[in-house]
Amino acid sequence: QVQPVESGGGLVQAGGSLRLSCVASGRTFSRHAMGWFRQAPGKEREFVAAINWSGSSTAYADSMKGRFTVSRDDAKNTLYLQMNSLKPEDTAVYYCAADRAYYGTGSYMSYDYAYWGQGTQVTVSS
Repeated sequence: QVQPVESGGGLVQAGGSLRLSCVASGRTFSRHAMGWFRQAPGKEREFVAAINWSGSSTAYADSMKGRFTVSRDDAKNTLYLQMNSLKPEDTAVYYCAADRAYYGTGSYMSYDYAYWGQGTQVTVSS
């Protein structure tokens, strides 16, 4: 099992950048595909980005393509989300999650993830 813990959220002006980190405890981090999701007030949780277990493949929600980059450092058990050109509509709590299975490709469906962090707040001011 892995237990993710996110950090790096905060308040940023529109057009700015933030890098979120997610450190996962446990010995199996490198075997798990990982994902980022977000939830804005009054809205459902939505997919942001995912990376497969080896780091060779990534996927993004359409609205994040070209602005967000997901990456992983297995030596540090850490997942990253680099967010550039932030918009007020990116304001949300961002969650890191680990796939329930080993050696996955990285899913856009929250159901496929079994291990979730507590979330980190990102606020983008206009």
